[in-house]
Amino acid sequence: MTTEPPDTLTAPRELLLGYLDYYRAALLRKLDGMPDADLRTSRLPSGWTPLGLLKHLAFVERRWFRWGFAAERVDEIWGEQRPGSSAWHADESDTLESLQALFLDECARSRAIVASADLQDTARTGGAFNPPDHHPALIWILFHVLQEYARHLGHLDIVRELTDTTTGE
Repeated sequence: MTTEPPDTLTAPRELLLGYLDYYRAALLRKLDGMPDADLRTSRLPSGWTPLGLLKHLAFVERRWFRWGFAAERVDEIWGEQRPGSSAWHADESDTLESLQALFLDECARSRAIVASADLQDTARTGGAFNPPDHHPALIWILFHVLQEYARHLGHLDIVRELTDTTTGE
């Protein structure tokens, strides 16, 4: 979804999923047109880069929906993190196109998982959550992921403005 959901939308499921898709599209739009050097350069003391943020959000999708909610066995769960560093990273071999493909694939997998579940369903055992851990409901996971996107897109707004003065939604 490239536009914000309409203010007349009141169905919780459609509103959550509409905003999540809106933020997913906004992420890609905000990265569009940035030169590779700027995508790989950090403007912040924490050291994360715009490519690292894209990779982080791809793995957020994987962690919360595939590994967390659906309890799928996945090879890489923390692929955007390096041992001993809190900054998200992109490898030299990562390109905007390859990370966009990873991100879009993870988003499609997340959509399929969410489509087959009710908002009140809780995360399955065997992935991120195991007894006696609390298993969050899908609605909570959706809200959590939504707020993570909103927060990180605000970060990206600032980085983009510092990089080339681009502002806006």
